[in-house]
Amino acid sequence: MTSTVPALGTRTAEGSALQAVLLDMDGTLVDTEGFWWDVEVEIFAGLGHALDDSWRHVVVGGPMSRSAGFLIEATGADITLAELSVLLNQGFEDRIDRALPLMPGAARLLGELSAYEIPTALVSASHRRIIDRVLGSLGAHHFALTVAGDEVRRTKPDPEPYLFAAAGLGVDPARCAVIEDTATGVAAAEAAGCQVVAVPSVAAIAPAARRTVVASLEEVDLAFLHGLMTELR
Repeated sequence: MTSTVPALGTRTAEGSALQAVLLDMDGTLVDTEGFWWDVEVEIFAGLGHALDDSWRHVVVGGPMSRSAGFLIEATGADITLAELSVLLNQGFEDRIDRALPLMPGAARLLGELSAYEIPTALVSASHRRIIDRVLGSLGAHHFALTVAGDEVRRTKPDPEPYLFAAAGLGVDPARCAVIEDTATGVAAAEAAGCQVVAVPSVAAIAPAARRTVVASLEEVDLAFLHGLMTELR
């Protein structure tokens, strides 16, 4: 886990309610939500089971233990949760080794946050082994802190990952902007008291109090995030 935290008194943070930006990974920064589903379909086909496409909305965005457990129960496949988790991680790693497309606007946003020294954390339900592989493409230097799903007691939709990230950065969760792509991640961030920007990847997400929905990260920049936090003051 990256532990170097930049000073909060930066030129852009001064006078703004924004203290930090916390970002999800799969489906938010990297276009990989489809990778997970493709791997799940492939593995269960090998076990003699076809996955119902409607289940994709059930398993997206959550911890692997929940998604894998649901698929085992739904199909009755003869495989343990531990065995399936290993296969899922291996299959996903094979795919990201071949290609790891970034979401539109992701590289530009991360570069802007780094340039203006905005404390930034990556908060994912994926395991550490997956995050570290993805960071090679995203750029670990963009993040003062990274939080993996297997490093917290309760992962999304529980607020613990976002509360842990805010504490690690030394900031108030209420003054953090969170960027998420799934209802599970949005629920976690809102339960932590953060301001949320939802960029739906698989299933639609409706606007709500403390939640702004955009079509793409291309719509999100530092001025946009400062504006959201200022409106809350």
